[in-house]
Amino acid sequence: MTARAADRARYDRATAAYDAPLALVDLAAFDANAADLVRRANGKPIRVASKSVRCRALLERVLARDGFQGIMSFTLAESLWLARSGFEDVLLAYPSADRAGYAELAADPKLAATVTVMVDDVAQLDLIDASRAGGREVVRVCLELDTSLRLLGGRIRVGARRSPLHSPARLAELARSVARRPGFELVGLMGYEGHVAGVGDALAGRPVRSRAIRVMQAAARRELAERRGAAVRAVRAVAPGLEFVNGGGTGSVQHTAAEDAVTEIAAGSGLYVPRLFDNYTSFTGRPAALFALPVVRRPGVGAVTVLGGGYPASGAAGPDRLPVPYLPEGLRYDPQEGAGEVQTPLLGSPADDLLIGDKVWFRHAKAGELCERFDVLHLVEGDTVTATVPTYRGEGHTFL
Repeated sequence: MTARAADRARYDRATAAYDAPLALVDLAAFDANAADLVRRANGKPIRVASKSVRCRALLERVLARDGFQGIMSFTLAESLWLARSGFEDVLLAYPSADRAGYAELAADPKLAATVTVMVDDVAQLDLIDASRAGGREVVRVCLELDTSLRLLGGRIRVGARRSPLHSPARLAELARSVARRPGFELVGLMGYEGHVAGVGDALAGRPVRSRAIRVMQAAARRELAERRGAAVRAVRAVAPGLEFVNGGGTGSVQHTAAEDAVTEIAAGSGLYVPRLFDNYTSFTGRPAALFALPVVRRPGVGAVTVLGGGYPASGAAGPDRLPVPYLPEGLRYDPQEGAGEVQTPLLGSPADDLLIGDKVWFRHAKAGELCERFDVLHLVEGDTVTATVPTYRGEGHTFL
C-alpha cells in the first residue's frame, strides 16, 4: 500500500460516520508543516496569514507554537473580530475603505492597541480621519513596499500590482506624512514578494519554464534585498521606533529570513499545503487540508460522478485553479465538463472500484478559500476525528 493509499484508508475510517461533502485537516501534517516553516524562518517569528487558514481554532493552535507570533489579516472587519476574540497583534495586510470599521477602531482603546492598518497613500489617511466619528484613539499604521521587479527602465514588471511605493524615497515621503499627522503612529513596514513566494519553480513537465522562473526569482531576491534594506533605513530615519518589518510568504521563507532588514516572516498557505504549493524546489510540505465529495452516479465503465466540486481558486483562470482529485490516485476530470457546480464526472480506472456513497478526496488549489465552502473542519489524528471546529463561515462570517 502506498503512503497516499494509507492516508485514504485513514481518512475514510476517520470520517465513516460523516456524510460528504465534508472537509478535514490532518493535524499531524498541519503540525509538521508548521514545524518546517519555523525551521526555514531560522529564528525569526512567523506572522500567520489568516486568509490561508480561516479557522479560529487552527489559528489558536499554530500561535501556541514557538516561532509563531501575530496575525496578518485580510479585512478590517475580520481584524476587529479577531481582536475582540482575544487575538493580539493583528496586522491588516490590505488597505480598507470600511468607514464603520475605522470608526469602531478609533473609538476603542483595546482595538486601537491591537490592530495595525495598511496604508500606501495619503488619501487613505484622509479616509480614516473622515471616518473617526469622534473617536480619538491613535491608529497604528504600516506602510507597504512594492516588491515587484522592474526591468528595462520599468517597461517590464514582474510581480503583483499592490503598493505604489516602489522606491525608498517614496516610502520615506509617506512616512513623513504619517509622522506629521495627529492621530497616527507609524509602527511597521511590509513587503510581499508574491512573484517569489507564490510562484512555483519546479513545474511538472516544463523544465525550460521552471529554469526561467528560478533565474527570475534569483534576480528578484537580489534586487529586493538591496532595495528593501534601503527602504527600511529611509523609513527608520523618519520613524526610529519602527516595531517590525514584515516580508516573505510560504515559498520564500528562508530567503526572506536571511535579509537583515526583515524582522518577521508572513506565512499561512504552508500550513495546509494546497496543490499550488507542490511545485517548489525550496521546500516540500504535507497536504493537510482536504475535502471529500460523495460518489452519486456510475455512468459507465471508468467513470463516476461526485456531488459538487466546482470550487475554483482565485487568480488568473486556468486549470491550475481547480481542485485536484487526490484519493484514490488516478482519477481525472472529464475535459468536456471539468469541475461542476452541482456534479463532477471523474474518469480513470479507479472509478470502477468506487461504490455509490464512497468518498473521493480532493485538494484545493489554494489554502483558506476551501473554508468558504464548508461550515466546519473535522480535525483528524491517526484514523480518528478528535474535534470538529467551525470555519469563519461556520461562525457566520464571510469577510470577502
